[in-house]
Amino acid sequence: MSKKIDLGTIILHIFVGIGAFFGGGGVLLDPSGQSMGVSTDMLVNGPFHDFLFPGLFLFFVLGTGNLLAAFLGIKKQKLTAYFSFALGGILALWILIQCYMLYAISFLHVLFFLIGMIQMILAILQAFDRQLFPATYFLNKKAE
Repeated sequence: MSKKIDLGTIILHIFVGIGAFFGGGGVLLDPSGQSMGVSTDMLVNGPFHDFLFPGLFLFFVLGTGNLLAAFLGIKKQKLTAYFSFALGGILALWILIQCYMLYAISFLHVLFFLIGMIQMILAILQAFDRQLFPATYFLNKKAE
């Protein structure tokens, strides 16, 4: 089961990372969003006047972060579960904030929120499997 969890985690990170690179990169090249078919009118309820800062976050945090987590997963690094959990939480929070600021919920919002939750669940399963929880130390000590 561990290999399936690892593979699922890596696939999700690559999927989110590539999507974030394209989405963030698109609005970094055109912060007005017009080339991607969105309007700055969507941002009327938020703190931004264009998509530059959201694009930077999307490109660097969610894009780079998820691809780095995929790389760590491929290399079977111990920290992968921690990165996966954090990035899943960041993605879910990003979607919630986006829905709040846009006053809208679309299918993609629901999909990526669920992907963030799945990333977090898979990270918890990885951490249990690899005994990466701090409590594991105490449970193992008690069993001795």
